[in-house]
Amino acid sequence: MKLYNFFRSGTSHRLRIALNLKGLAADYVAVDLRTEQHLKADFKAIHPQGFVPALDTGEQVLIQSPAIIEWLEEKYPTPALLPVDPDARAHVRALAAIVGCDVHPINNRRILEYLRKQLGANEDAINAWCTTWITEGFNAYETLLAADTTRGDFSFGHSPSMADVYLVPQIESARRFKVDLTQWPLIAAVETACLQLEAFKKAAPMQQPDA
Repeated sequence: MKLYNFFRSGTSHRLRIALNLKGLAADYVAVDLRTEQHLKADFKAIHPQGFVPALDTGEQVLIQSPAIIEWLEEKYPTPALLPVDPDARAHVRALAAIVGCDVHPINNRRILEYLRKQLGANEDAINAWCTTWITEGFNAYETLLAADTTRGDFSFGHSPSMADVYLVPQIESARRFKVDLTQWPLIAAVETACLQLEAFKKAAPMQQPDA
């Protein structure tokens, strides 16, 4: 497999974590967003939206990190990123969706570039924008963690799940935008537990060859 990704991309980061947790290797293909390599015709022939990540399985090219992670879960079910119980699966998917649907999409590079170039936002305004939406999402995530009295060290249960795959890259992004993370102690504890695991350590942005 070949993974087209960028070291600092949150969606790339989450897919690297998922691959590592599944014990799957993929050749690292860097797509440099800083030089807008993702907008060039050769990459758009791979991913028509010009987004990272994309995963070439050797038989097809998969796009959109939620779809790829679900594909990994179905194709390589062990170790599982989703619990067996349908209610628990819905809960884990909801945690992941707080990040994947409601926080990350409005804080990603193309949105921020539009704010900068089309609306004239400076870096203070960009950080305020990101802080607003990260704070809303993390407040809800923290509330759900607190309500789960059977939870172990992770977002759900006693092992990493799809929720953690989404959460940890968003924490990394929050730091980049100077968000005060001390207001969410349960989220911080989950991150600490995750970063004890090699799958998360190896996936970190600064551990990538194009960092």
